[in-house]
Amino acid sequence: MLGKLQKRLRSEKGFTLIELLVVMIILAILTAIAIPSYLSFRDRANKSAAAADLRSAIPSVEAWFADNGKYDGMTAAALQASYDQSISPSIIEVKSAAGTSYCVQATAPGDATKQAFKAGPSAQIAAGACP
Repeated sequence: MLGKLQKRLRSEKGFTLIELLVVMIILAILTAIAIPSYLSFRDRANKSAAAADLRSAIPSVEAWFADNGKYDGMTAAALQASYDQSISPSIIEVKSAAGTSYCVQATAPGDATKQAFKAGPSAQIAAGACP
């Protein structure tokens, strides 16, 4: 009996059509599960990147106020030149700066639809664009 089994295994040279179809169905199911998970992960990563970029720029914004007594005239380029060279004006944008209030916005480098903003010194960082 063992001899017959060994002989049969040596004579088979490939996979049957059913075996190939089963493998393709399994791969399709795994792909259908993996792609939405990946897209969701990427969106969360871009939102976090925008918030992190904004969080790193806030000390420069507050340093501007400490030096000038007001937020007037503050721009991303001025913050980069005076306080933090890592601030990128293509990512950090000062939407409004007047008196004792401001609205600074950051855009995720990989996805322009993912943004974070902070509207004023006592406000929290929130997702979205400046109001």
